[in-house]
This record gives sequence, C-alpha cells and structure tokens, in this order.
Amino acid sequence: MTPKAPSQRQLRVGEEVRHALAALFERGDFRDPELASARITVTEVRASPDLRHMTVFVTRLGGGDIAALLTALKRASPFLRARVAAVVRLKFAPDLVFRADTAIDQAARIDALLHSPTVARDLDHHDE
Repeated sequence: MTPKAPSQRQLRVGEEVRHALAALFERGDFRDPELASARITVTEVRASPDLRHMTVFVTRLGGGDIAALLTALKRASPFLRARVAAVVRLKFAPDLVFRADTAIDQAARIDALLHSPTVARDLDHHDE
C-alpha cells in the first residue's frame, strides 16, 4: 500500500512552520552555543495528518557535524515548539522532530560522479 499524499492543509501548515523556524534560526537567539553559532537551513517540514507532529528537515550551511546539530535541536525542541506555536495559529502546538536533509549531499555526490574522468570517458565512447 502506498502512503497517502499530504493534503493541501498539511502542505500549507508545513510551509508556515518552515518559515517560522527559518526566521528563528536566522535571528539566532539561542543560549545553546551549538545553535547560536550554527547557520541552519530548514529545507522542508512534513506535517502529520492531525498536524500534531512535524518532521523538520534541516541542513547546516557550510557543512559540519550534522549529528551534533541534531542533538542540539532536540535539546531546544521545547523552546522551538513554543516559538512556533506563538507564530503559527494551530489548535495544538506541534511536536517537532528534526532530521538531516541528505538531498543536497546526494546531489553533490551524483554531480561528482557525472564529472568523474571514468564517466566522461564512457560518455565519449558512447557518442562515437
């Protein structure tokens, strides 16, 4: 059975939460030194059908230890949840679960493979 596609409401609320978190990370008002010094990008927020749980996909600009960042975000989750609840009007403040977004890393790996000498050689032979 394939999972059901998200509703328009899930997509809209997820996008509102993404914007709220991005604004918080841009300001950088955190006591935690790991978060205060980090440049975090929120790439996507997926909302559960009841809008009580949000999975937040993040990446660290400029690279770095994503595991340490995820640990710090988990510690700050109650604070972030309260801030999001103040900005995004929902019946319940959503639980926030942070995950690393690996799409950028995968795209870079594929790009490197496509530009590798071996693949370029194979492409040159294919054109003949």
